Amino acid sequence: MKRVLSLVVPLALLFTPGCMIAPVVPPGGLLYTNVSAPLDTDAEESNVGQKSGMASASSILGLVAWGDASTTAAAQNGGITTVEHLDYRFLSVLGIFQKYTTIARGK
Repeated sequence: MKRVLSLVVPLALLFTPGCMIAPVVPPGGLLYTNVSAPLDTDAEESNVGQKSGMASASSILGLVAWGDASTTAAAQNGGITTVEHLDYRFLSVLGIFQKYTTIARGK
């Protein structure tokens, strides 16, 4: 029994999705996914700021990836000095092409 547990527990941890710790985990599709969700959940919906900026990172086949999807890049792209709210958008087509976009809103 100990031998079985010593094999099962590491495998269970290996296949536990890391994204489960995100504030909101929207549904994902195996063939196609195009979803948006908040990165922070403490902002009031009416206080999301007047300016908006986006920054993206992409990958192909999980073999090559490029881009800067940081909060700093999104804020700079929108001319934002005070970030009040963050969202993200995730696009995946057949797992071949994936794109992650950070959306910053603020002043």
